[in-house]
Amino acid sequence: MKNILKLLRVKHWIKNGLIFLPVIFNRSLEINDWLCGIMGMIAFSLTASAVYIINDIRDVEKDRLHDIKKNRPIASGEVSISLAQVICVMLVVISNCLNLILAQDKLWSEIWIIIYLMLNILYSFGLKDKTIVDVVILASGFVIRVLYGGAIVAIEVSPMLILTVLMFSLYMGLGKRRNEKRKIKNDTREVLKYYTDAFLDKNMYMCLTLGIVFYSIWSLALENMIYTVCFVVIICMRYNLIIERESLGDPVDVLLSDKVLIALVIMFLCSLVLILFFS
Repeated sequence: MKNILKLLRVKHWIKNGLIFLPVIFNRSLEINDWLCGIMGMIAFSLTASAVYIINDIRDVEKDRLHDIKKNRPIASGEVSISLAQVICVMLVVISNCLNLILAQDKLWSEIWIIIYLMLNILYSFGLKDKTIVDVVILASGFVIRVLYGGAIVAIEVSPMLILTVLMFSLYMGLGKRRNEKRKIKNDTREVLKYYTDAFLDKNMYMCLTLGIVFYSIWSLALENMIYTVCFVVIICMRYNLIIERESLGDPVDVLLSDKVLIALVIMFLCSLVLILFFS
């Protein structure tokens, strides 16, 4: 069971918390919206786990040569490829069933799930080796989560929220690539040899700056939201400090490994709730 959970990358389900952003920023107090958000997060998490399995099956031979990835369940032989394939199919079926039963906007929520699945299949089967395209696909996954979160409760997502999430996602994706290039000697990721440290450095901080600018502009449209910008800046500073040290730059690992960063994120979320629902 432990190997199956490891295969599903359960800790990465935390990324799917982005699905709740449309509900939060719409100031919805409807219990049905929150229940749909919870079930939508579960449905999307299952699809995301299926994507991880597809990628692990595709890269099994490369992973066995990698210093860290060789410990993944399929690469290490703890889970067979045939069992992984069965689990993958089951996850996709269950995810789509949940989505079709519970989503308020069934058409668009299903479209976003399919787009996410197809983009990541294309990523696994070749696009991961294309410079810039690889990072754009990774970042688009976060944007799709937000758009799916809007569709699951039939809420229109603000274009500024989309731009903000996209910029911060590109920043984290470029930062991850930079640290992989710098710190993993035996990395089997083909695309890394086409990137330079200077390119990754300059563009990740460009995207970070744009992310803060877009968030600041967007927050002006919401009463008192401008006061949360300070939290965003401090969170970004702490995140930068961590990835400039020992981290490999994976956003989930960065967040879960640092108590200060976790505390800052919780404070930011609490400030959002207070301002949006009690202001």
